[in-house]
Amino acid sequence: MDKETLLDKLWVMLFRLPIVKNFWAQSYEAVHFDRVPWTKLNKPLSACKIALFTTGGILLKTEEGFDLNDPHGDSTFRRIPHDVSAEDLTISHKYYDHRDADCDPNLILPFEVLRELQAEGIVGPSSPYHYSFMGHIEEPHLTTLIQESAVEAAKEIKQQQVDIALLVPA
Repeated sequence: MDKETLLDKLWVMLFRLPIVKNFWAQSYEAVHFDRVPWTKLNKPLSACKIALFTTGGILLKTEEGFDLNDPHGDSTFRRIPHDVSAEDLTISHKYYDHRDADCDPNLILPFEVLRELQAEGIVGPSSPYHYSFMGHIEEPHLTTLIQESAVEAAKEIKQQQVDIALLVPA
């Protein structure tokens, strides 16, 4: 195991300690929005096209991982084909313990659960892609995330005529 991987694991282990987690939480300031866009569905759930979004840093094994060396995070996103298999996925994130999600990526991107609901006719089809971001983004990348990356992903799902975007935070 290389030194960087060992340090990453140490940070995750430290954040499991309540005293460390609580100390960090006291100084953390979340971004708050006054307006959250909300639109009522105008058709049955079974006819709605769905896209999944995660902040778990999941991506295809064939893709370049998120930038784990930048202490401010990585504001980019990855597209995950809707018909992906779990074996084709990996996680690129060092700010949460993803050992369980490594075993079952549906914990942070429930694509197989969505397929089961689709097979039962409960929900409509998936968009061509689901979207994965890396959580733990700080300035100056937070502004880039909000003003560029999220806007790009939103434009894509609008073009794909997605009715429901479901966010699954990690």
